[in-house]
Amino acid sequence: MTARQLIAITGGIGSGKSVVARVLSNMGHQVYDCDLRAKTLMTTSPIIRQQLTERFGNNIYNLDGSINKPLLSSIIFNDHDALATVNGIVHPVVKDDLLKWHYSNQKSQSFVETAILVEAGMHTMVDEVWNVTAPTETRILRVIRRNATTRDKVLERINSQSASMSEVTVPVKNIINDGNTAILPQLIALLSN
Repeated sequence: MTARQLIAITGGIGSGKSVVARVLSNMGHQVYDCDLRAKTLMTTSPIIRQQLTERFGNNIYNLDGSINKPLLSSIIFNDHDALATVNGIVHPVVKDDLLKWHYSNQKSQSFVETAILVEAGMHTMVDEVWNVTAPTETRILRVIRRNATTRDKVLERINSQSASMSEVTVPVKNIINDGNTAILPQLIALLSN
């Protein structure tokens, strides 16, 4: 094990990567939640605030300083260029924040939970990837229950998250989260390697 090892926890929607992250956290490991931090940084980072305001106008933020989610969602929903612009603004700040967090961590091993490992360019920052997998039907049912959404919308999300792990050059280890296979023994085995 190298000093200050950073391991990515990733997987498609409904795979259970958040469950794996929670178990690791409960075991005492440090886990950086990219989605949560990105939401926080969109409100607190002066760099993000300035660039989003310059690109989309002052209304992109509410009067209380929070991001105007309905407006942002309406802008990026069907506009891939706008989505790429937002990602190009947010991802570098999140990556910088992740590195600061990782190197301030006192433990030799820490984890980053991300759904967009390759898309955000984080695959070049980690020492190893733990890819959480589950059968497609299991994933669909989980997301329908969790988000009270339709099967078609879930399938649309699954199909849109089609980034290939072929760009990942570090070791990739799979964690099966099919509802039948216990997660904890898999994590203990991975942690002992």
